Amino acid sequence: MILGYNTNGLAHHDLFEGIELLAQIGYRAVALSIDHHTLNPYRHGFESQVDKVRAMADEHALTLVVETGARYLLDPAHKHEPTLVSPDPAARGRRVEFLKRAIDTCRLLDARCVSLWSGANRDGGSRDGAFERLLAGLAEVLAYAELKGVTLAFEPEPGMLIATLDDYAELTARLADACAPLAPLRLTIDIGHLHCGGETPIADKLRQHAASLANIHIEDMRAGVHEHLMFGEGEIDFPPVVDALREVGYAGPVTVELSRHSHCAPTAARQAYGFLAPLIGRGDAAAP
Repeated sequence: MILGYNTNGLAHHDLFEGIELLAQIGYRAVALSIDHHTLNPYRHGFESQVDKVRAMADEHALTLVVETGARYLLDPAHKHEPTLVSPDPAARGRRVEFLKRAIDTCRLLDARCVSLWSGANRDGGSRDGAFERLLAGLAEVLAYAELKGVTLAFEPEPGMLIATLDDYAELTARLADACAPLAPLRLTIDIGHLHCGGETPIADKLRQHAASLANIHIEDMRAGVHEHLMFGEGEIDFPPVVDALREVGYAGPVTVELSRHSHCAPTAARQAYGFLAPLIGRGDAAAP
């Protein structure tokens, strides 16, 4: 396991100063949430940012993940929109195009994967209709990822069309029926989301989906409340979670996601590292 931190919890930091801070604390993975000032593929200077991030990753032996969950990058008025299930075809096309840019960014950075999610079915239409929209867009993105040799790590997210691991299983079955390319598709599991949605025991779920795991998000949470909390402020028993990941031989990134802690990011990052590093084992946490 490689202990990391998500830049969505460093919203008030310069990207490069934030990466340096995380490396100094001891993190050896960084989940880069593409946003207005973080690897924004629509902004001048993107290429030089990519080059500098890759150089810093090499210098500090950092494993990188590209995250696509920025709140207002594509629409300044509507959180997380547009998505792969948005009713407007042109809007869905903007999400598809953004995800292709994320795939290109992943390849340039030699990052481990691109993490993504479905979006919420907000128009009141049928579940099957929303699934059809998702399948069409995701199949195109999967084909592009396969062409570029990039792994996509799909994250079930509370409140979205694909909210649970059972939903993810349904998604993969429907993709297979549609003859979509499945080779690039793997799984992001957020530990807090499992607890929030009652997908427990968490350790059993990790064992069940071990073969598909490409990316782990971690934070504390309470049952039924989708709020990312500092470790010790929620209800999760973390030692069995870490033990299960070790048992199944998971060697990928385990990245802290505290997106509402940017106001105290240095303290939050240090506290999270102090909590998790002894559980994971400092040898694992520092592994390149």
